[in-house]
Order: sequence, then structure tokens, then C-alpha cells
Amino acid sequence: MVRSDARYPLDRRTFLTLTGISAAALAMGTGVPAHAAPVNSRVPADPFGLGIASGEPTPDGVVLWTRLTPEPLAEDGHGGMPPRDYTVEYEVAADDRFRDIVKSGRAVASPELAHAVHPEVTGLEPAREYFYRFRVGGEISPVGRTKTAPAADADPGSLAFAVASCQAWYHGHYTAYRDMAEQDLDLVLFLGDYIYEYGITEANLWRQGVGELSAAHAATTITLEQYRLRYALTKHDPHLRAAHAHAPWLVTPDDHEVENNYADDASQYGMSPEDFLRRRAVAYRALYENQPLHSDSLPEGPDMRLYRRLRYGKLAEFNVLDTRQHRNDVPSDGGTPGGEHTDPERSILGERQEEWLYEGLKVSDAVWNVLAQQVVVASIDRDTGPGTEYSMDIWDGFTANRERLFEVLTSNDVANPLVLTGDIHRHSATELKADFADPDSATIGTELITTSVASDGDGSDSDHLADLWLGNPHVKLYNARRGYLQVAMTPTEVTSEFKVIDQIEADDTGTVSTAARFVTEAGRPGLNEVSGGQQ
Repeated sequence: MVRSDARYPLDRRTFLTLTGISAAALAMGTGVPAHAAPVNSRVPADPFGLGIASGEPTPDGVVLWTRLTPEPLAEDGHGGMPPRDYTVEYEVAADDRFRDIVKSGRAVASPELAHAVHPEVTGLEPAREYFYRFRVGGEISPVGRTKTAPAADADPGSLAFAVASCQAWYHGHYTAYRDMAEQDLDLVLFLGDYIYEYGITEANLWRQGVGELSAAHAATTITLEQYRLRYALTKHDPHLRAAHAHAPWLVTPDDHEVENNYADDASQYGMSPEDFLRRRAVAYRALYENQPLHSDSLPEGPDMRLYRRLRYGKLAEFNVLDTRQHRNDVPSDGGTPGGEHTDPERSILGERQEEWLYEGLKVSDAVWNVLAQQVVVASIDRDTGPGTEYSMDIWDGFTANRERLFEVLTSNDVANPLVLTGDIHRHSATELKADFADPDSATIGTELITTSVASDGDGSDSDHLADLWLGNPHVKLYNARRGYLQVAMTPTEVTSEFKVIDQIEADDTGTVSTAARFVTEAGRPGLNEVSGGQQ
């Protein structure tokens, strides 16, 4: 059946006791009046070890973020902070030297939220670059750059953003973020697998030159402390910190922020629903603590509101989706014709999220209607012979849900559908077809799939899956190196550049190049390759 909410084998009070965050801690962490919280004079030295970030840009504001961690890799997950509240001051300025400060305030970093703060700054001007910093005691953070969204009725001439996904820290260096931090970006979209839950051992530690890790990192993340430690290890990377400080981010998780291939309350590794929902609750709490998320996304036990909408004037509307928390479990039939995956009651989004998405698409007046989500929407036949075979973990496992989405797009003449996807650790560019079994059927949208930042190590231009993917006529690109996607959007076209890196395992000095560049014209869905292999 179509899922509308998670099941609760345990009562809600149990979950809130386990992972609840008090209203006071939330309110203080998102900002308090200047007179309401005294400034602390004593704080451990160098508390900004995990950097700073901004996110969720609107026409009049952004969410700022930092987490106090003088000892980021402290194994108790508290970053070396004493178990007490600390008042953090923040400033937002029109210039990077802070001669023109336009907003300032205070937020309280509490042990409940691992000393993270999420000030929600409002009253800014639309489509404007700003700079921000934090202060606690006598310590001052690095300076971050952010940018507000255009006004809802504005007609911006362009939008530049990057898309990233899948950054298993132990598989390689974050060279992609080194390059991203050098680009002129309005926004970064992260589409899942910010951390990985697996223990880090000699077998999977391909990132060279990192020194010896303590035994705590070899454990699979299950507890709140372990998830906090894994975020700290990941965010300790200087290139990731630089990319966060360079532009506002929109973040949505996939599966590895909790557990590989999970579906709602179903673990794929035999964990009971009760135990798995406990694990999901602490994983979601650590996610909120470590990302520049709005308080609307604060988890309540195992529930976290992750689907949301961001508008960039009339140019683009971003529908940020959650394809894990509300989905049905993986079908049992392996994609056989007419099997369970075709059940019209099955959903990868859940009933409420589907309704929210469709209603928004129907009334959107944006030039580009973007779905920022996790797993491949296009149908991919994995049998290179006369038969058919499909992966059930992607939208191929939820074909009725895909058909409902495509029906909404076509019957309502939704302008220029553009899907942004991660998950598969490969670059791919596909055309979304009215009937994937008929290459001559209408193209109704475009899907741009970004490779991983680090997951699977160096990779290569081609691999054992290339023939499988390219055997589908609607697939126009396949590349198995690491990198990210850079997108330039205007009212007339979208230009997508698939950035790749020659190596990431040995060090962070790899060469970044463009494997392929495509143009999608407004009013003409599909892909036109304009160049490839450029430095």
C-alpha cells in the first residue's frame, strides 16, 4: 500500500525520551534576543574545527551553522566541549571585512545538540551576496560567504549551482570540493550519502596519507555518539569545509546517513523495526546537528521533514525530495514483468509527499521545475540481451509512482522538468521518456546524474557497467570517475558540465576536467552534447 507515515512499534514518548530535543534548546540554537543570553568569556581554544556553513536560502534570509568542537574527533561525540551551554554571537555583513554589518545576534550552543547552532537570519535583501562569521568567548570563526535567493516575482538572468553526492571519506580525498570552492556559485545541492555508516578498516581505507585512526572509527555507526563522530571525521576535511563556507547549501540525505538501502522502518540487514527506528532517530538527530538545516527539519524521534521547496524567482523552483523515509520496501520479484514493482499502491515518496509534489508542480510558473533527489528516475534495463532486468532500489522498483509523476508533468504542461540525481557513483545524462520501452516516444524531461565525490575511489572513464547503461538509448553519457556536476541555468537553456578527477586516492592534487558538456533548451526537453573531454 502507499505509505503515508512511518509505523511506530514503540510509543512516541519512548522515541522522544531517546532522541527528543527540548523546545528551549531548539529556540536558543536558532537565535535569541541579544539581551537574553550573556556572552561567555571562557571557551576551549579553537572551537571551530568543523568550520561554518549556510543553507536554505530565501529572498530575505539564510540559515547559518557552526558546531563548537575544539577536539573534533573526541570519541564521545561531544567534540571536546564541556557539558554546558555557550552563547555564540554571529554577524552578517555586506563585505568580507565586516565594515558594513547588516545583521547580528546570538544563539546558544547546548550539549543537547552537540553544541551546534542554526541561527535563522531574516531581513536580508534578495539576490544579494553576504558574509558571515561567529564569535564565542575570544574565539572568532573563519569568514563564510552566502547568497540570498531572488524575490519570488523576480526574473533572474542566470543561476550557477553545483551538485554533489556520495562522499565516503575513507575512499579518497575531496578534490571535487577544492575545485568547487574556486567556482562562482549561487548554490550547492547535496543529494545524499554525506557520511557512510560502515566501519573504517584497513580493507576500505583507500584515502592515503591520513595517519592512523583510533579503533572507534572501525565500528559501524549505530549510536548517536558514533554518528556524531563520523560527521566530525567527514567535516574535518579542509576542502569540504571550504565548499561549505563558499556558498549556501541545500542538503537531502539518501540511505547511508542511516543504513544502506533502508526503506522507511525496514532494515535490509535483519534489524527489527523497533531497533531500526531507534537507529534512524539518532541518525536523523546527528544529521540535523551537522547541517545548515531550518528548524522545520528538526527530527521528532525517527521522523524528519526533509522534503521542501526553494524558489529562485521565476527562473527555477527546486523540489527537494526524500526517497527513503516514506518509501515501500524493496520489491521481492526482482523486476520481473508485471511483478510487485508495478503495484499501483507502491510509492517511493509516500502519499503525503507525492500529493505535496504534484500540487506544487501543477501551479508552478517557474521556467525550470527541478526535482533534487537521490536515486535514478530513468528506467535502466540491466540485461544487455533480449531479456529485461531492473534494479529495485531506484524508481524502477516503483514504476506506478513514476507513471503518476510523469502523468502530472505531461497533463499539466509542467514547464521544463529537470531531475537532479546522485547515488550511483557515476556521471550519467539521460532523457526521460513517455515510454522507456519505445525510444521514439516523446522526451518529457531531462535527468542529470552526478557521480560521487569520493565513493568507490579513483574510478575510470569506463567500467563493467558501461555497456549495460549505454545499451539504453535514452542514456547519453556514462562516466565512472569521481567528481561533481556544475550547472549554469538561464531562462533559455541549462548547461551541464560533468566534472571528473583523474585520481583521488593518493592525495588531493588530482586534475579536474570536463568529461562532457550538454545543453538543454527551454521548451525542448532532452540533451544536446556540445563538447567533451575539455580541461
